[in-house]
Amino acid sequence: MVKIETLLDEGKLSRINELEIERYINFFRHSYRDNLEHSKSVILSYPRWAIISGYYSMHDITKLLLAKQFRLKVDLEVHATTIKTLSALIKNKDILSLIEKGYKEFISLANDLAEAKKDRVKAQYYTGTEFMKEEYKKRAREFLAKVVEPYLKKITILLSGEK
Repeated sequence: MVKIETLLDEGKLSRINELEIERYINFFRHSYRDNLEHSKSVILSYPRWAIISGYYSMHDITKLLLAKQFRLKVDLEVHATTIKTLSALIKNKDILSLIEKGYKEFISLANDLAEAKKDRVKAQYYTGTEFMKEEYKKRAREFLAKVVEPYLKKITILLSGEK
């Protein structure tokens, strides 16, 4: 398992200074909610974007948790580093499993990202047929209900300090 100090030494993480912390927390508090609302609002018309926005909601609330509770900021290889950092700090396997599922789904759809270019799959290429439209709507609804919302609920509990 990767250690936080290693990620700091590699420049993938940094400590958030006192002047930056409130701005950083406020940004991610709003960003994860915006992405969640976007995901819900486009689920029928643009289901692929609903999945991507759902994942970004998960990603941003994770960065909110890292900032608020650990004063950590992700600087490089943001998606992979966020997951590695969460894995090093959080021992809840359900939470880790959900963010990993979200990341895999995101990577399978985000063909324009450098990290995903080598992992392209057929699912990335939305054909526009009625069958595929319905398939993506189903997939987006399931992703939101079974991955995004449970993850956000678990992280929200961690953010509030509840057990």
